[in-house]
Amino acid sequence: MSLEDKKTETAQEALDNLIAGVIQFREDIYPEQRELFSKLAHEQTPRAMFITCADSRILPELITQSSPGDLFVTRNVGNIVPPYGIMNGGVSTAIEFAVMALGVHHIIVCGHSDCGAMKAVLNPSSLDGMPTVRSWLRHAEVARTVVEENCGCADHNTLGVLTEENVLAQLDHLRTHPSVAARLASGQLFIHGWVYNIGTSEIRAYDASKGEFRLIGDGPLPMATPKSRYV
Repeated sequence: MSLEDKKTETAQEALDNLIAGVIQFREDIYPEQRELFSKLAHEQTPRAMFITCADSRILPELITQSSPGDLFVTRNVGNIVPPYGIMNGGVSTAIEFAVMALGVHHIIVCGHSDCGAMKAVLNPSSLDGMPTVRSWLRHAEVARTVVEENCGCADHNTLGVLTEENVLAQLDHLRTHPSVAARLASGQLFIHGWVYNIGTSEIRAYDASKGEFRLIGDGPLPMATPKSRYV
């Protein structure tokens, strides 16, 4: 179905399409991977935790070509990671569970192009009537301030720079979580900051050693993980 067709479909048509997908999964997809799902029925050993935006265009398993059970995914508006202690919410709980219970070795914070949350950070008046979204996006305020005071990019690229700075801000917040800080220090955990371009498929990752985002696949993998202290 094209984007134009989706814009004109009724609520019932939208639901019917979802239900058709459920039936197709059960009858066509599941039988082909029955053995995998049988193993996953009682345990999970994800390769990484993936924190990204709730935007419907971002599919972590698709862009990383991962199978069920590979990613422990947490999604929210703006790929936000609240600093530890600010709130005992879903993101903080998921991080603690992923690190302490599942023992993941990688946490990826992934922003994306054309992010509505970042557009709202640049234009707060667009959040009139959405008080909970406004409150949530205060966790991105540090990124907006960094861009305003340092970027000098009051042009078409402001959104792109803010998107990158927001990923870095959330990585900073991530390191305030005790479970994360402890395993970073011992070299048992690695963190990554990515920005996914919806229109081109490119993913750029933050290189802490160079202080810049670089294209994944162009040379050594850029790493955002600070040097471990207790190895």
